[in-house]
Order: sequence, then C-alpha cells, then structure tokens
Amino acid sequence: MNHPDFRHLPACMEDVVVAALDDNNGPQDPTEFRSLYGRLQDVAETLPPLYREHVYYPFLQSLDKLSESGFNEMLRRDPDREREAGLFCDIAQAILQNGEAYEREATDAFQEVVSDLYDGFLSEEDRKGIKPPDESLIAPLVKWGRPQFGPYTWTAEAASHFGVRTGIVNLPPANARQGLLAWSALGHETAGHDILHADTGLLGELQHAVFDALSTELHSRSLAEYWSLRIDETASDVLGILNNGPAAGIGLIGYFRGLNKAYTGKAKLRNAGPASDPHPADILRGYLAAETVRLLQFDNAAEWADALLEETSRDLEGITIGRAALDAETAKKSAVIVARTIAEARLLSLEGHALGQIQNWDNHDERIVRDIQSHFADSSAVHDCVVSGMYAAHVVAAAVTSAIAGEIEVQSAFRGMVTLLKSMHDANPSWGPLYVRHRGDLTPHRIYSRTAS
Repeated sequence: MNHPDFRHLPACMEDVVVAALDDNNGPQDPTEFRSLYGRLQDVAETLPPLYREHVYYPFLQSLDKLSESGFNEMLRRDPDREREAGLFCDIAQAILQNGEAYEREATDAFQEVVSDLYDGFLSEEDRKGIKPPDESLIAPLVKWGRPQFGPYTWTAEAASHFGVRTGIVNLPPANARQGLLAWSALGHETAGHDILHADTGLLGELQHAVFDALSTELHSRSLAEYWSLRIDETASDVLGILNNGPAAGIGLIGYFRGLNKAYTGKAKLRNAGPASDPHPADILRGYLAAETVRLLQFDNAAEWADALLEETSRDLEGITIGRAALDAETAKKSAVIVARTIAEARLLSLEGHALGQIQNWDNHDERIVRDIQSHFADSSAVHDCVVSGMYAAHVVAAAVTSAIAGEIEVQSAFRGMVTLLKSMHDANPSWGPLYVRHRGDLTPHRIYSRTAS
C-alpha cells in the first residue's frame, strides 16, 4: 500500500507557482461571426457521434438563431466574458480546440481525465439502482484558456441555454505543460460541480443535510449556515476525493499553497473565509480533505487522513469565517461532520443511495496506482495488460503522489502522465465511431471470476 510521503511537496508547489505566473492566454476568443461559422463547419467531423448530436449541431443551431447582430450584441453586453458571452465562447473554444488540434496530446489527456471522472458516477457499472442524471448523459468537453480564473467548469445546466447537453471544463493553458497539481483539481470540477448539477435536487438535498447535521451535533447555526451556503464547492471537494483518492487531498493543499505564493508571496493555506467567498476558507478545505480521506475504503486511509490533518495544521494561524473567530478544534469537528454527511447521507435524488456508495477509493485502486508508479519510476511503457483496471483517475493519482514523494521529478511525472492519458484516450470507445456514452458501460457481467479481486 502507498504511505503518505510529502517530502517533495515544496517542489510541486513551485511548479504550481511557475504555471500560475505564466501569461499564456491560449487561443483568442472568436469575435467575428462569419469566421467562427466557417471554422465550426470545418471541424464538424472531428467530434465523435455523441458529441456531434448533443453539442455540435445544437450549438450550430443556436448560432443560426442568434444571427450576426445578436452575436455582436452578446459580446457587447458581456465584454469581460464572464456571463453569456463567456459561456458561448468557451463552448466554441471546446469544439474548435479539439478540431484544430490545439495542444493535441495534452487536450486528449485532459479529455480522458474528465471523461473518466464523469463515467465513474454515471456508468451502468457504478450507478446500479439509480436513474440516469437529469441534465447530462455525456462527459463534459474540455478547453484551455482564461488563466485568471484557474480551473473552472460551466455545468450542463448552464450550457443548456445554448442547446448543449453537457458541461465545459477549463484549465489555464500553462497546465498543458506544467502545474501538475492543477490536474488533481479536475475531480473537484468534473466529479464535483458537473455531477452535483446533473441530478435535479441533489445539491439542495445535500445543503439541507449538512445544515441539519451541524446544527444538531455542534449546536451552531452560524457554522451550519457557513458550510451549507458553500455546499457546491464543499461537496465538490468531497466528490473529487471519492473519485481520485488521497492524491486529491494532498494535491488540493499543495495547489492552494502554490497559488497563494504566486499571488500573495505566502505559500500558506488562507485562514480567513470572507462572507462573500463561495468557497470555505483554505484551511477548512484542508481539514475537510483529511476527513473525507478517512472515509475511504483502503487500508491506510486513517494514516493518510492523519498526515493530511498534520500538513494542514502547519498553516494554522487563526481561523475566521466572516467576522467571527473559529477555534481549531471546532473547525476540525465541523469538517468531520460535513465530510461524513456528504459522503454517507442517503439521498432521495439518488433513489436512497449515498454518494460514497457510487464511488469510493479502495485497496484495488491503491494497487493500480502503485503499479503505475513503478512504471513511471523506470520509464517503462504502461499497458492495460500490465495494469488491469486502470483508469485516468489512477494515472493522475500516481503522477501526483510520485512527484510529491520525490520518487520521480515533477516534470517527468507530468510528461509520463500526459503520455499515458493520451494513449488511453486514443482507445476510449466513447471517442470512437460508436454511440458509447460511458466506457464503464462496456463491462461484461460474468457468472464466475477465475481470480479474486
């Protein structure tokens, strides 16, 4: 089993700093109607059938309805591309970057991670006894751009305003070549936000459950309101760890420290949680990560959780939420309750199932990660026949934990990760000529297994 080893976390944080300070904005947004229309027509056949049906053709129809004058008015009304124009341009960029081969290897690797994380919650193999989601049945498309916003997602719910039946996930362009820990945040975006908004009522149900649990167990309405009002970001952290394992926890801590150093000069988790911030304070997210890892189903989950608690507490200075101080012990207790509630509450929107029943991280996942790490370390090729049951989440986890432990240099881990993910994407049936929604749907149901799992 993998044991927590954070000796080279500072080197990974410096990698985050370099990527965060990179001024590459990626391809320019399409701002000329006729040029955009022609470029979209040129790339029609580069998307697989499902994405042509649910993304490309509906988006082209929306462009027709918008007309050139409507397009120009939309850009005028949203000059900073933060609302409808930003969403429109990002959908266009996702289609164009795929078709025009922008950062081809990294784009395909990025798409494979997003597809895998979405598949983990929606495939027939994992979602037994639960209805399909209400908003989206195919994985989000990916794109590069807007480095000032960092990793982010437009949910399927938002994209539906342009007829599109899936979400859009963004990474800063620098992360196509560096900034390994940013890739550990993809579980937060895809297995988090995109999943939470795909099932009607899921987010609201979680919000009420967290509020009630904190009110009952800690008798603090203010703390219950603080966490529950940030349920989208909070639950996304939990879901990212359920899908990516402990690597997502230590990745989150290192990523935030790196960003904070890039923008403020201080490589520490922030202790303040302003009332206007939809995210919990960084340090609370560190505690939440630790307690979510404690709920995972691999043997040394408690060891990892304790290590993450210790690492988070290195940055403890004095927690404030809004204008109120919060003592560390109460903060930790609240994280225990929030993690448990989000992972284990039986939800009506999921037909009485809990999120932790759909996805979790177990000993089998840890064995796969260890196998991939050994191939990264000796630079040998990794094939499905060598690492049975390998998914993109395992590859990202292996690269992140190998680099943080110093088993392999950060850039070598990044290159090995992208190369392997690209080869997996090339073999992904969802991106082939057939209408395969999720790779996990192509799983035979055998009456007998020759080997125990």
